[in-house]
Amino acid sequence: MNARDDLCTRVPGCDSSGASRIVIANRLSADCAGAVPAACSVVEEDVLTIDVEGVGLYSLMWTPAEGAAAPGGFVAGEGVLGEVALPERLALALGFAFTEGIVSGLSDIATMALCPERPDVVRMRLFAPERVIVKRRDVMMTSACGACGGREALESGVADLPRVGDTLRLAGADFAALMEGMRRRQTLYGSTGGTHAAAVFSAERQIVAAAEDLGRHNALDKVIGKCLLRGDALAGCGVVLSSRLSYEMVAKAARAGFEVVAAVSAPTSLAIDIAERLGITLCGFVRGDRATVYTHPERIRECVSGSDPMLRRARTRGDAPDRRATGRIPETAMSVRFTTED
Repeated sequence: MNARDDLCTRVPGCDSSGASRIVIANRLSADCAGAVPAACSVVEEDVLTIDVEGVGLYSLMWTPAEGAAAPGGFVAGEGVLGEVALPERLALALGFAFTEGIVSGLSDIATMALCPERPDVVRMRLFAPERVIVKRRDVMMTSACGACGGREALESGVADLPRVGDTLRLAGADFAALMEGMRRRQTLYGSTGGTHAAAVFSAERQIVAAAEDLGRHNALDKVIGKCLLRGDALAGCGVVLSSRLSYEMVAKAARAGFEVVAAVSAPTSLAIDIAERLGITLCGFVRGDRATVYTHPERIRECVSGSDPMLRRARTRGDAPDRRATGRIPETAMSVRFTTED
């Protein structure tokens, strides 16, 4: 037994699969006179390169949350090959290619495979790479990296996206249950405190897929890729997130057709603008029995049955009162807070 294995047997919550590693650190506290050595589990950060033949190379800083790579791939007409039903590396590669607009779905992909000599490289071959129009190629994406460019460039990235559907309906109590379901699936966060999570839920308000990664964008791409690999329909679903809500997170969700996007933290102004334009119900500060609904509150039962008749009529229309000439909703009309006891 080597030193690392020995530590893993003695440290509760240690993940020996490769998703985290043990480091010795000095722990300080207000009630302690000096530093105390501690064995800490920290999340792994690695590089995964997606080589899309004829399109470009994309290197992502990511976390192999499900451990070491197993041989596997995907072939059109045959599906996923190998011992693992939903290989994490393929899911991330597919989800990233989908949310970047490189592919519109699994049907655009001829093959995907881990490079035998380099398990940190996924090779993807498309049926028609010459038809792909990409915003960026041959880039390194950090764990915090999202979309780049001026506002015009950012908005052009969602200009071709249609509005999402309008079939999903939720009650306030559903948010708490969905967030708790996501937390139960955050095993790596439980041992390291260093990952984000994303969980897709169905119209029946059941979690159908979840993923963890040190990067919030990766977690969302992974969970979208898992659904696509499995052949699940994304339209009419929603997603819960452990992160803040920025423009690129909402843009990825819009491309997947998610009708509700809910997160534990705050949204940005541009995220709100994009969600309003594309018909997405955007919810932030989803914690315990409270949430803040920023756009399209008509999908949330408590918002439609609220006590303010003016807001209630606007929510039923999927609009808001006193719309500015710019087309944005007044700040005072965006945020609706409720408790599950209402």
